[in-house]
Amino acid sequence: MTTNNFPKGFLWGGATAANQLEGAYQEGGKGLSLPDVMPGGKDRMKIIASPDFDFKIKPDYVYPNHIGIDHYHHYKEDIALFAEMGFKCYRFSIAWSRIFPNGDEETPNEEGLKFYDSLIDECLKHDIEPVITISHYELPLHLITEYGSWKNKKLIDFYERFARTVLTRYQDKVKYWMTFNEINSAAHFPIMSQGLTTSNGADDKKNIYQAWHNQFVASAKAVKIGHELNPDMKIGCMILYATTYSYDSNPKNQLATLQDNQTNNFFCADVQVRGHYPAYTKSLLARQGVQLADIDYTDDELALLAQYPVDYIGFSYYMSSVVDVTHENQETADGNMIGGVKNPFLKSSDWGWQIDPTGLRIALNQLSDRYQKPVFIVENGLGALDKPDENHYVADDYRIDYLHEHIEAISQAIDDGVDVMGYTPWGCIDLVSASTGEMSKRYGFIYVDEDDEGHGTFKRYKKKSFDWYKKVISTNGADLG
Repeated sequence: MTTNNFPKGFLWGGATAANQLEGAYQEGGKGLSLPDVMPGGKDRMKIIASPDFDFKIKPDYVYPNHIGIDHYHHYKEDIALFAEMGFKCYRFSIAWSRIFPNGDEETPNEEGLKFYDSLIDECLKHDIEPVITISHYELPLHLITEYGSWKNKKLIDFYERFARTVLTRYQDKVKYWMTFNEINSAAHFPIMSQGLTTSNGADDKKNIYQAWHNQFVASAKAVKIGHELNPDMKIGCMILYATTYSYDSNPKNQLATLQDNQTNNFFCADVQVRGHYPAYTKSLLARQGVQLADIDYTDDELALLAQYPVDYIGFSYYMSSVVDVTHENQETADGNMIGGVKNPFLKSSDWGWQIDPTGLRIALNQLSDRYQKPVFIVENGLGALDKPDENHYVADDYRIDYLHEHIEAISQAIDDGVDVMGYTPWGCIDLVSASTGEMSKRYGFIYVDEDDEGHGTFKRYKKKSFDWYKKVISTNGADLG
């Protein structure tokens, strides 16, 4: 297919997260973060969800995040490869515990800041626009064990200090920021974005909603700081979005789908983008067994939310979801923090995530219609069991097909009138999976020679999709091959 409607200046690039690729978990003055105590393997989420999980490193487990792909020592090589593909932007995160090792210090760690000085300068040297997530699933461990994580309002001040430090440091170098990665994922698994699990209060839903409120306030403070430092700075939210369908036309399923959208797709964005809690908040909380009176908030905090909404909506899109409350024993599907009933019209990835490019077009339209602000697809991609040949070459036509179809959907949404800022496929270089801690679940255009136990040469090799994506960028999406 040939497309020619991507606007001039469209931000083509790729996305990563510090905790999944940097490694060097105890170098440069870095403190421990949540991912550093998350064991690798398919039982990762089960272990973390246990009431006995104590946030400690155990000798019987493997911890892939400790090594990542050693980007900390390979970042110049990696960014050079991104530049060779023609990246216009690179979305990455700053590890909070690299800047404030415990999270609550008064003074930042200069060695950590110097690492990001160099990383950002390396991007700019190659004319790559940095797109930075301030907090991406890597809360300093001390803030969890000593303060109880985001349910504690003290974290607002700690986050504000962190955000002020990096926003001030990079105000003239970085235009695009996001405050929290997939903030709404806490609806299903609050450990990643909120640092809450069964062992420290996640089973009491009021803690999740209190943590969200505290994060909303922290986000608004970051927007305020950024806009005061540099009016040209654009600070967005970042949500997990799964286009959600009703299984059939049964009104009960239609109502359940509406409520599912409120809970999973819209609640956090409604607050961060519109600047106030939506009218359905009370009923949403009630469905979770929470009363509005259970949430500690002030009028000043609500005023701050209203005054400092985000500038754009960043979101991840991997799959769609199906809601059915009227049939029993329906076959289910896996997914990015969420699942749902299996959709018979869709095929699935190696990990059971259902592939739905049309759902991306719908998502773009829904978000644009609801918020009337620019949207930015900052995660999208296919996790697969890549099998390199004897020359370490991966012929990943399945990934090319996946991305081809989703870029077509973006083009169609642009024709629909949606203001799309850019597209940064997830894991532009192979990295450690957030959900399983595996290297074998690969997303990248670049193969990294490393196994699930962290063994390998760590050499980088271009996959077939590398040259394909290079062509897409060079033609501004006009030639999808």
